[in-house]
Amino acid sequence: MHTTYSLHKISTTDDFGFKAADYSRFKFGDGDIAVNFGEALAIGFIKEHTDLLNTGHQLVVIPSPYSFIPTATFTLKNTFVSTLNRWLAKHNLPVVQENKVHRTITYKEDYGELNAEERLRLIGNDSFHIDKAFLKGKTLVFLDDIRITGGHERMIKKMIDAYELDNTVYMLYFAELVNDAIHPSIENYLNYFSVQTIFDLDDIINGGNFCINTRIVKYMLNYDHESFCVFLQNKSDAFINQFYDMALGNSYHTMESYRPNLNYLSNQLVSNNKKLA
Repeated sequence: MHTTYSLHKISTTDDFGFKAADYSRFKFGDGDIAVNFGEALAIGFIKEHTDLLNTGHQLVVIPSPYSFIPTATFTLKNTFVSTLNRWLAKHNLPVVQENKVHRTITYKEDYGELNAEERLRLIGNDSFHIDKAFLKGKTLVFLDDIRITGGHERMIKKMIDAYELDNTVYMLYFAELVNDAIHPSIENYLNYFSVQTIFDLDDIINGGNFCINTRIVKYMLNYDHESFCVFLQNKSDAFINQFYDMALGNSYHTMESYRPNLNYLSNQLVSNNKKLA
C-alpha cells in the first residue's frame, strides 16, 4: 500500500503556505529553517495518521536518495525524526529506525528548472539501492522536501518493485504541487528566491547553523571562476576543508565543468597548509 502525504498543497503561485524566502534558505543549508520545516511536517503527519502510529508497527524513515553529500531533506529529516520520536515515546510506542537509499549517478544539471519529461530523462539512468533485509516487515516512510512532477517518487517505486518490497509505504513531502497548470519551474523559483548570486550565501553560511548539502556544493562549483575565488577569500579553513572533502566524496573532481573551481580550492588548501607549517 502506497500513501502520499504533503503538509502544504501548492495550487497557486500567490500563496504557498510557507515563505518562499525560507524555503530557498533551507535548500541552501539554513539549519534553523530545516528544524522548523521538520517539526511542522512531523506534527502534520502525526495529526493526519495517528491511527497508523497507534498500531505500533515499526517505522523506518528514509530521506531522499543521495550518494555522499546529504540533500537538504536530510537536515529536515533529523528534526522530523526527533519530533516524531518524542510523540511515540510519550505514547509508549516503538521509536523510528532510519535507513538510506544509495544512488549511483550524480549530475550537474539543475533539476528544478526542468519540465517533467526532462526530469525523467535526466534521472532515468540512475539506480537506487537499499537494504531489503533490514526493511522486512516494517512500514517505510520516504521523506522528501517537495513533490513537483513525481519523477523521484516514480524512481523510488521502481526501486520498490525491483527489490520486490511488500511493505506498507508512505511518501511524505513538506510541499506538493497539485495544480498541473503551474509549470514545474516553480521549483526553481522557490529554490533561488533568496539566492540570486553566490554572495547571497554568506548570510546562510555565517548564520550559526549551516548544514552543507548537495545543492550548495554544486551551485558553488558551477559558478563563474572569478566570483568563486572572490567568494572564498573570507571563508574559514574549516569551511574550505569541508567543502573540498564533500566535493571529492561525490566524485565532482571527475567532472570537467567543476575542475577550475576545485583546482583553485585544492591550491588554497596547499597554500594554507604551507602557511601553517
